[in-house]
Amino acid sequence: MATADLSASAPSPSTPDPVSPGAADGVRGPLDPDGRPRFRLGPLYLTLPLANIALMLVWLGVGGFLVPLQVTMIKGHNDPNALKNAVAVGAALAAVGNPIFGQISDRTRSRFGRRAPWLLLCAVVGAGALLWQANAKSIGVLAIAWGTVQFILNGFQAALTTTMPDRVPPAKYARFSAMVGLATPIATIVAATVIGGVDGSKLGYHGTIGGFDGKFLGKNGYYLIAGVLVVIALLFVFLTPDKPSTDMVVEPFSLKRFVANFWVDPRRHPDFAYAFVSRFGVVAGYFMVQVYNLYILMEYIKVKPQDAPATMGFLMVVNSVAMVAAALVIGRLVDAFGRMKPFVLGSGVLAALSLFIPMLSATVSGMTVFNVVNGLAFGMYMAVDMALITKVLPRGEDAGKDMGLINIANAAPQVAAPFLASWIVTTWGYHALFPICGCVALAGAAIVTRVKSVR
Repeated sequence: MATADLSASAPSPSTPDPVSPGAADGVRGPLDPDGRPRFRLGPLYLTLPLANIALMLVWLGVGGFLVPLQVTMIKGHNDPNALKNAVAVGAALAAVGNPIFGQISDRTRSRFGRRAPWLLLCAVVGAGALLWQANAKSIGVLAIAWGTVQFILNGFQAALTTTMPDRVPPAKYARFSAMVGLATPIATIVAATVIGGVDGSKLGYHGTIGGFDGKFLGKNGYYLIAGVLVVIALLFVFLTPDKPSTDMVVEPFSLKRFVANFWVDPRRHPDFAYAFVSRFGVVAGYFMVQVYNLYILMEYIKVKPQDAPATMGFLMVVNSVAMVAAALVIGRLVDAFGRMKPFVLGSGVLAALSLFIPMLSATVSGMTVFNVVNGLAFGMYMAVDMALITKVLPRGEDAGKDMGLINIANAAPQVAAPFLASWIVTTWGYHALFPICGCVALAGAAIVTRVKSVR
């Protein structure tokens, strides 16, 4: 098993600087014209989306379906406060785990590379934690187990998100960003169909599509997702192997330097800071609604509890199809025009507008229109988000750590969202949740205009 080299001797004056993904020092094999190690991209078109789909199945299938249902089963009724406590601990640990694992993988030296050992190890350990969570009998145990899952699998995510800066040529960033963005809607469709089922009456079919009579609404859902995660991690590691990193230079370990390295000075790297805040706002606006999606249907739209999972499944499929369509179109437009910021800003405007629809029409039809428009907005955002982030990373040699830091903008809103959404709903009701979230998402998208190094 690979280990992070914490004791390598300090480089002499003649020793090259620590290697970065943009340099060839210490890396065997052919190089791209810009000096980057050359990877075979063909298999990556399959394995990178699959690995992201597996990860999204955890975040969406477990976080969106299984945790809320488990909270309801434990408490015997819908309990927003209990749900808040169950998800907030995990999101907080996720925010910490991503940059820590990212920096550790930056320092890892092995014949299997820097990222592959952590991808596989975190997938296996995370799957084990999912099996533990499946059997949680109290909110406290559920919160700790879900927190453990999120902490460990953010190690998987930290290693996975470095694939673009490590391996993909800059000219193909937008294409791969769109492919990574497709993982969310595809995982949503799979989770909705397999776990909750889809209300077929909305599609001209009598009965529920998928769902399997609720077979995967409990422990079996956890077991299925855990198995998929491990299998796809194995496929990624063996079909698209990392480059050996044994000859790469690494600085001697210093706890002080390790901790200090997490700080990225916004004065020196303002584009990184603006990209972080922009993503934070967009994701916060999204999750403040998503974390209460099931409860919104039952308590605001007044869908019968027994019909809520299938209705939610239908709406998730509608949202995802719209997201896929937008991502495919926008990815090509970004490559054609070479501009990203207008699409980020446009996605924020569209997302803000979509969040007013349920306020004006508190019906399943209103929620359907909302999910179409919201899916188009989020698909537009996902098509360019990863490409933009990759272009503003401060230092190539710290790609794992920096991608981990930027991923806090995904995890931190999940910490804040349950508390903020609960406070909004308790104070003003569900109808106030939508316009507030719309304003937050719009503000986040608008901040991207301050990024100077990306058009």
